[in-house]
Amino acid sequence: MAELLLGPLLRHVDDRSATVWVETDAACSVDVGGREVPTFRVAGRHYALVVLTDLEPATSLEYQVRLDGEVRWPLPDSDLPPSRIRTLPVGGDKDFLMLFGSCRKPESEDPAENKKWGTDALAAYAVRMSTQDERDWPDSMVMLGDQVYADETSKATQEWISTRRSLDEPPGVEVANFEEYVRLYHESWSTPLIRWLLSTVPTSMVFDDHDVRDDWNTSQDWRDAIEATSWWAEREQGALVTYWIYQHIGNLSPDELAEDKTFAAVLAEGRSGDAEGVLRAFAEVAAQEVNGRKGTRWSYRRDFGNVRLLVIDTRSGRILKDGHRSMVGDGEFEWIEENADGDYDHLLIGSSLPWLMPHVVSHAQSMNEVAARRTDWRGRLAEKLRQGADLEHWPSFRGSYDRLTRLIRRIAEGSAASVCVLSGDVHHVYAAEATFDREVNARVWQLTCSPLHNSIEGYMRPLFKLAWWRPLANGLRRWMYRSEEIEPLPVDWTKAAGPYFGNAVATLRVRGRRADMVIEQAGTGADGPYLRPRAPIALVD
Repeated sequence: MAELLLGPLLRHVDDRSATVWVETDAACSVDVGGREVPTFRVAGRHYALVVLTDLEPATSLEYQVRLDGEVRWPLPDSDLPPSRIRTLPVGGDKDFLMLFGSCRKPESEDPAENKKWGTDALAAYAVRMSTQDERDWPDSMVMLGDQVYADETSKATQEWISTRRSLDEPPGVEVANFEEYVRLYHESWSTPLIRWLLSTVPTSMVFDDHDVRDDWNTSQDWRDAIEATSWWAEREQGALVTYWIYQHIGNLSPDELAEDKTFAAVLAEGRSGDAEGVLRAFAEVAAQEVNGRKGTRWSYRRDFGNVRLLVIDTRSGRILKDGHRSMVGDGEFEWIEENADGDYDHLLIGSSLPWLMPHVVSHAQSMNEVAARRTDWRGRLAEKLRQGADLEHWPSFRGSYDRLTRLIRRIAEGSAASVCVLSGDVHHVYAAEATFDREVNARVWQLTCSPLHNSIEGYMRPLFKLAWWRPLANGLRRWMYRSEEIEPLPVDWTKAAGPYFGNAVATLRVRGRRADMVIEQAGTGADGPYLRPRAPIALVD
């Protein structure tokens, strides 16, 4: 009989539909809530994405997962509450609660790793949630990158890899292919608390660099160097194929899935044979840059009543060739601008990389971009600094930065109550409010929460604090504007909270046109993992 290897993951949920993702150990039929579908096969592995439609709005449906008619979820020894699908109300006339964060290492049995990475904030949240009334559960969760660390593997994964190939051969302890990526997802999502949380809270996801490799697509120099290695092509293809399976398809609505040609081709091929070839061909095209465009779009949109979530791919969609540096190509930016328009009260822009950073870091990145254009030794030095110091966020793609800023300002000039950019990546937590060169109607925020479960080098903490120091930032800005190649910034911002360090998760609560955020930091006490909330931040009062 077929067994459940991973999942269920509750992914897209709206007022009348839901999708549930699973991985099984053999071909079988998968039944969720009375909707039954066959698995599809990729590289010898078996998956299903069950689409439930015609659900009733504002209802709570307890569900099981049956494989070939046998119940495989919930697990027989679990004392956690039943998994539920909670549909949204029509019109968004209830409070809306969203969790978000990024950068999550797996839980480890190694004492050194466990001490270094600290308490998993998501596991701590699941502990508290398991004792709550379901009416207090989050309506949505957004994972803003680095769900897996392909370049910083755990000791357990390194031992597992060593049984498959020599660690003395490139890429060493980093993952090399599809099967090794699968191992990372299983390691990250298999622990009981996380598995239950993902089965219960609808989750949206997007990748960042460590899902593929640190500094992924930092610059064309970076790509030229990595593409010259013997192992990168297989590594990137494995990353994109597993991302499509484990993360991307769950971001899509039933209507989008019905129109997705790749999804249709995978189902057609994978239910009778194996769809590995389909997805390898797709990944090859997705990685290519042709005439300033990429072969696929990973960005997507979700609507939650009066809240719109617009998630931007800030990694795979970058344009780097021929000196053209863009965070995303023109075609994708046009899609972003089009989907930013609509009837809502709050726009949430999900970007794994922050738009507004500590001022010193932001100014340094804009200056570095200009310096790296030089063709002499100064340009080569600037490129080394860019890669060594991770100077590859929005401010280092200044054209894209300004375009995003203009879009945010335009939306803020309309009828929305707030525009919030939700980000991670930088291993500290902060909230900063933006102001523009003219008055706007909405409150505009950069909200950054990272990491969920990781660490930061001790020396980085005082550096990040210093990077927010206004006198230093103002001096650097005056120096920056000495260059005729750097235009004055179209936005300014003021830190309202942080920087906080340590594992944390953020909650964003919307009540009509009001909104606030609470940052909760994780720790472990005598009774297990816990969350310590900081004072709420009133985003719109």
